[in-house]
Amino acid sequence: MPANQWDLQTCPYRPFVTRTGPSATFSISLWPGRIAILRIYHSSIKERSLANNLKRTMRIKKKYESGAATNYITRGRALKKLQLSLKDFRRLCILKGIYPHEPLHKKKVNKGSTENRVYYYAKDINFLASEPIIRKFREYKIFLKKLTTAKVKRDEERVKKLYERRPEYQLDHIVKERYPTFESALRDLDDALCLLIQPLYHRIEFSQQVFVSIKGIYYEAEVMGERVTWIVGHDRGVGHVSEVDFSVMATFAEFYVTMLEFVNFRLYQSIGLFYPPKLAFKSNKSEDDDQTEEGKVYSLACPLSRFDSYEEHIDVSIDDAVNNELSEKLCDVEKRKQLFANYRFWLNREVPKDVLAIIIRSCGGLVSWENCPAAQYCENDAQITHQIVDRPLLDSHRNLSRCYVQPQWVFDSFNKRTCLQVKKYLPGAILPPHLSPFSSDYNTYEEQLEQLKLLSKASSSATSRMKTERESTIREKKKVQKEKEVPTMNVNKGRMHKENLQKKLNEEGHELKLREMLIPKKRRRVYSKIKRGIKRRVHEEKKLNEKRLKMLEKTN
Repeated sequence: MPANQWDLQTCPYRPFVTRTGPSATFSISLWPGRIAILRIYHSSIKERSLANNLKRTMRIKKKYESGAATNYITRGRALKKLQLSLKDFRRLCILKGIYPHEPLHKKKVNKGSTENRVYYYAKDINFLASEPIIRKFREYKIFLKKLTTAKVKRDEERVKKLYERRPEYQLDHIVKERYPTFESALRDLDDALCLLIQPLYHRIEFSQQVFVSIKGIYYEAEVMGERVTWIVGHDRGVGHVSEVDFSVMATFAEFYVTMLEFVNFRLYQSIGLFYPPKLAFKSNKSEDDDQTEEGKVYSLACPLSRFDSYEEHIDVSIDDAVNNELSEKLCDVEKRKQLFANYRFWLNREVPKDVLAIIIRSCGGLVSWENCPAAQYCENDAQITHQIVDRPLLDSHRNLSRCYVQPQWVFDSFNKRTCLQVKKYLPGAILPPHLSPFSSDYNTYEEQLEQLKLLSKASSSATSRMKTERESTIREKKKVQKEKEVPTMNVNKGRMHKENLQKKLNEEGHELKLREMLIPKKRRRVYSKIKRGIKRRVHEEKKLNEKRLKMLEKTN
């Protein structure tokens, strides 16, 4: 054996792997500060292959070459890989639906550093590398360079030709890629509607609830079995907003517009309407141009044209045992469609037209207003049944043939599925509380009020009986006293009667306590719950009023 080789028995560093056989003997020894050494004696072909495998397995893994360090990639490296600017990279990520991720172990990913960085999945960046829109972004950069040179040279013909041949890209393939099914698109519909402020115009007949708040107007609609909730801001002027990056919002809007085109096309087709929508009556092109026709379509004041072969039919007569919930939903839809079927509305200029037009048209009513693009009648029409106002009216401007109501009447009637009494919603009247239909207390609050009224009626009837009994006993006593007394002439000095308000309040409180005592034990607990709920709501209303006064003081 050569001197430079160690025997297994005499080796000062004991090997941790040893194998002996008829054809070969080999061992692995670890030297301090060196790699593993493999000694093979009389090895055959099989033993050589086994030794090579052992060499591969015994390689020392370097740090940050596997695991979390390779799963993530920083934004800077992603920009270099895709050869894009930060602005184009953001646009591409928004369109493709790719977002940064926070790794669990930042040190492992960032090679021991704790510096804050933006990380993406490496798989996502590889997925973006094959996107054809990247080429369009580069073409658009070239177009901008050519355009600037043409403008500097003042070559107007060249500028006009460049604008005609400007590069454009379609987002249809991205929408199909992100939303493979129609149901998946409906699930992401709320963000699109909140951003674009574009309700599902004539498909809004599936709307379930509407609530007007300080933030805006909340809608909830059930479309193809999916519940969609979104908010539309109030129509008011907004000042300069520096906290919002509008370039990012514009990219989101660009994608959501394409997505809503797909959704609206499917929904319009399902109810027999054309998309893009068309008017039910044909207009002469000499009188109306395309812009005025678009205004008429999106004013929601006139019906849209349907397919000739379309027949709308909803079978409400479904077996209750088979599907009771579905039959209730269909009946609710039919009831909602006929809510304002026989009414004609006129909207004053101060009320929100878009919201009211959507609700009234979805409930089967007709609506019009001043300067309406597709007005079917004017303000002086005798067939108008309701005029919606939000300001006090003069007696000279009133028309006795119609009802004047505040906008809340439409919202409350829509949520409760019945035309409410007009008395509570007259112009200048103190309106009833506009409760949110999205809260769980919406139905219970009304039930509690009804129960309270019934209990108050029962207690008032009991107190009235007690009063009649007392009065009858007092009368009998007076009669007996009169019979005993000798009739004499008396003249008493007159007195001024002053009504004591505190005494009156004490008497009312005493009567209320007597009524509460007469409530049976079974219903007393319910009565106390109702009273507590009313007190809580009064306290909340008081808090909101205080907040509102503070905000008004700040603004003034």
